[in-house]
Order: sequence, then structure tokens, then C-alpha cells
Amino acid sequence: MIETSLHILPHGITLSCRSAGSPGRPVLMFLHGFPEAAFVWDGLLAHFSQPEHGGYRCIAPNLRGFERSSAPADVAAYRPKHLVQDIAALIALEGGQLECLIAHDWGGAVAWSLAASVPACLKKLAIINSPHPGTFLRELQHSPAQQAASAYMNFLIRPDAEALLAEDDFRRLWEFFTAMGAEDGPHAWLTDAVKAQYRAVWSQGLTGPCNYYRASPLRPARPGPPHHDPAAAAVTIPRAMLEVHLPTLVIWAMGDTALPPALLDGLDDFVPQLTLRRVDGATHWIVHEQPALVAAYLQDFLRQALGHQRRQLLKQ
Repeated sequence: MIETSLHILPHGITLSCRSAGSPGRPVLMFLHGFPEAAFVWDGLLAHFSQPEHGGYRCIAPNLRGFERSSAPADVAAYRPKHLVQDIAALIALEGGQLECLIAHDWGGAVAWSLAASVPACLKKLAIINSPHPGTFLRELQHSPAQQAASAYMNFLIRPDAEALLAEDDFRRLWEFFTAMGAEDGPHAWLTDAVKAQYRAVWSQGLTGPCNYYRASPLRPARPGPPHHDPAAAAVTIPRAMLEVHLPTLVIWAMGDTALPPALLDGLDDFVPQLTLRRVDGATHWIVHEQPALVAAYLQDFLRQALGHQRRQLLKQ
């Protein structure tokens, strides 16, 4: 059974959350991306809270700006340090350390930053089609293919972006599900009931979600007048903010047209304890398209890491 709750964090932000499983059990936390919300994880919350799949305490927050979570008006409030602060504070409320943080898309951007800056918050990290900031910056600076694939980001920073996204029953938002590698035509997972869940979230406001893009320089440059916006071309990230020294699973759908597979090149240089699962025939929306496969890869990763911990204890 999925429960909903509001978690008030010490720094004044409230996150609306969905959860399953008993408090006090090892915790799995799931972070969603754009243009989604915490409900997209319901199947995995139910799966991993069951005793035969680990009996975890599973929690999925709506990130700040989404659904009923706090949505500060200031664009600067969506910079990475604030997003990381939210999740670190929520982890503290849930016991102080996660068994694993699982994240997709923008949730993955937060998770990469958290794992690099506050690694004590989690034992393991699992990323689903969310680029590591080091390889993403490299590709945005040097790859015309990635610059073209990410061009949509500069639409989302327009001052009228949320108004345009809401037009015609959110027509442009539905197109996100057909323009990131999915074939044209009906998608079995995008049922009328699921569409109703998306409409309910989007109707609560789109400014917060768009502010993620407005606050981030990790997007293609906009040369020439009237913008003269170098964006990623002017960014440098210290190496210490890029290294993740935790067991890390990356599940990558190879048909993601927004995030081409070149983003995986050199990833193990930043993430030495990397397990990489490439999935052909899947898109950016792999969590919806192949939920059983995603669950199986996560289950295997959790068991492997648990086995490693037990072996380490036996050596002591």
C-alpha cells in the first residue's frame, strides 16, 4: 500500500512523499525527474517493500517545485546545493543513511551531486538514464550531437515556457514521451489513468520544474544576439565534485535520444566502483517501459552489495 505524507524539513522546505514499507527497515529512496513526479515509482515502492524483495522502507519525494512540495519563486532556489540539502535533510529524517538512492533524469542530477558531496548519506547509488555531470559537461562543450539533443533545454528556460507547456491539454509535455527515443504511436504504459496522474501534477504548477533548467548552466550555449549565453561553454567543475566512491549501478536505455550513449564514455574514471547495464530497445522512459527489468537489475545490485558487506565483516 502506498502512503502519502508531507515532510517538513529543518530549513523550511516541505516535501510531499510517497512511501511503502515499515519505518525502521533499511531505506531505499527514489528521486524522479522532469516532467514526472514521485508517483512514477509506485510500482518499485510496492515491489521492494515486500519481504521477499528485501522488505525495505521505500520513500519517493516529490522534488521541490513539483506536486505539493514547496516551490520557491526564486530561480536561484533550484541550484544544486539547495536540491542536495533537501534530500540530505529528508535522509536524516529517515534514519540518517540510505541502503541505496535510486534516481532518474533530474533526480539523478541531484543524486550524483549528493553522492559526491555527502557520501555518508548513502551506502549505494543507482542511476537510471541521468548523465554524470563530468561526462555531460564534456559532451555539451565538445559534441555537436549532444548540443543538438539538449537543445530543448533552452526552450524550457524561456519566460513563457510554463504557459506554452500548459497549452492544448499539455500537448508539448505529452510530446516529451514521444520525442526522447520512443517510437511514434500509442505507448502501452501511458494509459488514461496514468495520464490523469500526470495532469493532476502538472495542473499544480510548472514554474518550479522549469526553474531547474533556468538555474542550471549545464545546457547548450546560445550564441549571438539577443542572448550571448555561453551556458555550459563557460562552466568548470572541480574534480572533487565529480568523483563518486560508492558502489554505483547505472542502468542506461540505449535508445534515449536526449542522452546519447557517448555520455557513458569515461564514466568509470569518475565512478571507479561502477556496474553498468546497457539496455537496447528502451528509451529515456525505461522505468515505464521495462519495469520488471529495472527491478531485476536493482535487486541484483542490492544483493551483490549486501554480499560484499557480509564478506567484509567475515574478514574482520
